[in-house]
Amino acid sequence: MQASLSFGAVLEAADSLSLEEKETLIDILSHRMAENNRQKVIEEIKEARKDFSSGVCHETTADELMKAILS
Repeated sequence: MQASLSFGAVLEAADSLSLEEKETLIDILSHRMAENNRQKVIEEIKEARKDFSSGVCHETTADELMKAILS
């Protein structure tokens, strides 16, 4: 079972790490954040393709899009 820690508790725990451990933690968190962002983009692309396939949205030019936004 995984315990939930407050943000402050996590920061305090990180303060007790050695410099090398802090650098490793930063590297791990950076990679995890990048992976999370990739997954988010993948889900957004899937949703956009689904919308396009079902006719919810359609192709348009940049000029048509700007005209719709500004009107």
